[in-house]
Amino acid sequence: MPLASIDVDTQRSPTPAETALTRRVDLTTLRLFVAVCDEQNLTRAAQREGIAASAVSKRMNDFELAFGVTLFKRLAKGMALTPAGEALLHHARVTLLNVEKIAVELSEYSQGVRGHVRMLANLSAIVQYLPDDLSAFFDAHELLRVDLQERPSGQVVRGIEEGAAEIGICSAEADSRALEVFHYRYDNLVVVMRRDHPLAGRGKLLFTETLDFDHIGLHTASSIYLRSQYAATQAGKTMRLRINVPGFDAVCRMVQANMGLGLIPDRAFAVVGAGMGLRAIPLRDDWGRRELKIVVRDAANLSATGRLMLDYLRAVETDRRGQAGGQLG
Repeated sequence: MPLASIDVDTQRSPTPAETALTRRVDLTTLRLFVAVCDEQNLTRAAQREGIAASAVSKRMNDFELAFGVTLFKRLAKGMALTPAGEALLHHARVTLLNVEKIAVELSEYSQGVRGHVRMLANLSAIVQYLPDDLSAFFDAHELLRVDLQERPSGQVVRGIEEGAAEIGICSAEADSRALEVFHYRYDNLVVVMRRDHPLAGRGKLLFTETLDFDHIGLHTASSIYLRSQYAATQAGKTMRLRINVPGFDAVCRMVQANMGLGLIPDRAFAVVGAGMGLRAIPLRDDWGRRELKIVVRDAANLSATGRLMLDYLRAVETDRRGQAGGQLG
């Protein structure tokens, strides 16, 4: 199968030599190449794919000879990618993902599903907003299917760039590079603590006021963790970090166990921490109010289902505000 990224002048037909080269790019070779990249070891890649190591080596060597490039630097303890290898890895992942999409979507059409969209979102969006938003979306479009994966904001951007999904939701502070950006929602950070903590009687808190106490941090790639570390550095202090945990529920559980303070969004606390007997005090710092944004590679080229989802997510905050206003009236 030809690799979609190989540029051929559209004003002329490919030469026999070019055709012969592109025919060497088959899915099996791409899959084995990605396995070698992931494992950084030819033997482990062969074991993962259930094929002899010699066969993997031959395919890689044949590919390099056919295109006149070197994909790997053979090292004593593994294999490292060359610039050509880095370029191929990006396109190999996109190609394999597109083939997987074909299989999944055709299978779903045979089962009556009429559309499929892949999404990446950070933890804040998944815990606070997407359950209700997607439930309402499915009420109106019950034959559609969504594949949603959680990733830190920076990896959401990278995943959309690489074609791992059509739509991403991440922190507005994440560098969206060349992606198209749309507003999604706002949230507000709160400091979570036990009711017997010395700060528990306060109405609001500056982040610097928490730095004399132990903290529980989210995983080091999360936007909340990165922003809190930056704020501590700006204040000329260091966070007294006792432990990093993977999610908001874990933060609240560690706070409950008297491990320290936690910093999470207010709606996330309402979902996972409200029943734990804890206090959630709003953060006074300007950066405590955050925007969540939607990112896509090219809105004009989204699938029909992707476009439907994008339009829905862009309108959902306004629609819910309107409903709330109507109820108050």
